[in-house]
Amino acid sequence: MNTKEEVIKIIKDLPNDVTLEDIIKELSVKEKIEKGLNQLNDGEYYSHDEVKEKFAKWLK
Repeated sequence: MNTKEEVIKIIKDLPNDVTLEDIIKELSVKEKIEKGLNQLNDGEYYSHDEVKEKFAKWLK
């Protein structure tokens, strides 16, 4: 499914009384999820232990 088809499906799945703001929010969430999944697939993430170390440094 191409991007245009995905957008149309998302909009069709929303209720009839949806606002433009709701549509934009849904599309934004989908884009952020896709970006995150791509980052995971590309190895661009921190392990749980790495995050704990970073938080420990930030909270000092």
